[in-house]
Amino acid sequence: MNTGVYSSSMARHANFPKPLTPAQERIQQAALRLFAEKGMHDVNVRDLALRARVARGTIYNNGQNSIKDVFEEIVHRLSAEMFERVSRTLTDIEDPVQRLSNGMRFFVRRGFKEPDWGAFIVRFAMNDDTLRQMWHGHPRKDIANGIASGRYMLRPEQVPSAVMMVAGNTVGAIFLALHGHRSWRAAGSDAAELTLRAFGVPPQAARTAATTDLPALLTID
Repeated sequence: MNTGVYSSSMARHANFPKPLTPAQERIQQAALRLFAEKGMHDVNVRDLALRARVARGTIYNNGQNSIKDVFEEIVHRLSAEMFERVSRTLTDIEDPVQRLSNGMRFFVRRGFKEPDWGAFIVRFAMNDDTLRQMWHGHPRKDIANGIASGRYMLRPEQVPSAVMMVAGNTVGAIFLALHGHRSWRAAGSDAAELTLRAFGVPPQAARTAATTDLPALLTID
């Protein structure tokens, strides 16, 4: 699995987690897959060491004292990395409608192209506190700006529910793409279009925003 975390196209933010060593990379990739397959409580250090092709002592030597520590490190890194990449990619887009559409489709495209990442998101993104913060960054801001600019026909007190609609529709679209029910493009566009229409964007404008060519998601060196 290639998470694309360390490809070079933009500078690493000072608060971003440090790069992984090759052994840490294997451990994290193996753990991502195991957690997606089994859940956190059914993974043990022996399974992880075998999947990562490292000695069990290597896992502890890399700063993780338990499977829970490994899980929390993955969650922290995944959340920070995706937030940073989306932030940089959306920098030049001001329209809250297009920003929201692109943000949702970034997740769906990546979830399909990196199946272990996508399966992890589907399994944990709605029930882990740290991962849920991904939905309270850009989506919340873009929804609030959309309300302020008159693009969204929502009341301010509806923002938390709107954020959860974005999250649920995005995770559902990743699931559809991963399981072959829809292509990632169709699933992502449908999720974005239906969400925008629910927020009060006219049908044609919602369709246009949801089918506009999606730029590459910037990576972090």
